[in-house]
Amino acid sequence: MKLSRLKDKKILILGFGKEGRNTFAFLRKLFPNKLLGIADKAKLSVKTDKRVKKFFGNDYLNAIKKFDLIIKSPGIPIHLKEVEDAFNKKKVTSQTELFLDNCPGQVIGITGTKGKSTTTSLIYQILKRAGIKVKILGNIGKPMLSSLIKARKDQVFVCELSSHQLYGLKKSPHISVLLNIYPEHLDYYCDFNEYINAKANITRYQLAKDYLVFNADNEIVKKIAKRSGAKKIRIRGEYHDLNKQAAKAVAGIFQVPNNIIDQVIKHFKPLAHRLELVGTFQGITFYNDALATIPEATIGAIKTLGSRVETIILGGFERNIDFKELAEQVLKSGIKTVILFPTTGERIWQELKKKTGKLPQPFFVDNMKDAVRIAYQNTKKGKVCLLSTASSSFSIFKDYKEKGDLFKKYVKQFGHGFKH
Repeated sequence: MKLSRLKDKKILILGFGKEGRNTFAFLRKLFPNKLLGIADKAKLSVKTDKRVKKFFGNDYLNAIKKFDLIIKSPGIPIHLKEVEDAFNKKKVTSQTELFLDNCPGQVIGITGTKGKSTTTSLIYQILKRAGIKVKILGNIGKPMLSSLIKARKDQVFVCELSSHQLYGLKKSPHISVLLNIYPEHLDYYCDFNEYINAKANITRYQLAKDYLVFNADNEIVKKIAKRSGAKKIRIRGEYHDLNKQAAKAVAGIFQVPNNIIDQVIKHFKPLAHRLELVGTFQGITFYNDALATIPEATIGAIKTLGSRVETIILGGFERNIDFKELAEQVLKSGIKTVILFPTTGERIWQELKKKTGKLPQPFFVDNMKDAVRIAYQNTKKGKVCLLSTASSSFSIFKDYKEKGDLFKKYVKQFGHGFKH
């Protein structure tokens, strides 16, 4: 939707977190005197000007019918009746859609179940080093509309896009990167197919002048790419190498010299909680892969680190994900100790017991302090302890960041004072 069409619309901002507040600031700059609505389930205490109608609390969705256009934040569930009705009446848009419809510069959109933040960061750093006027936006950077008013034609915008941001889009980026698709966020979507369809929007509306960089080793991604009208660039690689391959492919579109690409990749430091090296303490090397919330991510981490992994911390929130392949990889890798969190830890252990091969020693814990203490007691010098739970964090931890931060805290605490 073009910004000029917003002028005569009664607009409601649905969801007033970080992105919602940014949307409000953007609209207020654009339309200083316009009456705006803001709605959120939380009973927020927000200072605004007099030209704002607030709808906070459990009945916040009632506000939808009072407005012509809803700018929905990604966190608002899509399968609430009022939200579904608004989608059916074609009165819902989003920050992402407004940005794509109105940005004068080139947009690079990156998505995938895992790896999108690292890939986005790598692409941004390579283009920046090459002297291109580039900004990083979306899930990893600033909300998109924060850059739209001053956006110029000669700028490039590198945007990490989640499935929630892609849902309902009717425009795709000029350059799209689709890394992988695995079962995820099934508490948000009605089924896996709906999640796949949301991800597919990154290329669904691309034209022959556009580019799609896609993982040719992922079957679902391959099917999506087959239907794309964009110029296609295949990439292949192991889980943690795919980020580099994607970044190289995008840099190639911009004709960035290989020496610049290689230099950035060589000095690139992994983002926090993504196979992050915590350090070596008492001869044991610890890796924090707290964002590995699906089996495929943990399998990728084990393959990347190889036979050095002697201890792994697994388990968390139950989302009925299949752990058969994870169990096979754990046994194949010769891991000797598994430390298991509830609730999925028990199910992972049962899956391990079904396989043939020497079983690792299991330890069942319900807190990070005990997990790290046991890791120190059962991991030999020269070996690796890997936190890569293959499950979401919510059974014990607030989120993956809290899980990873506690892991790092106790690794360092025990590392400086704990004795075997």
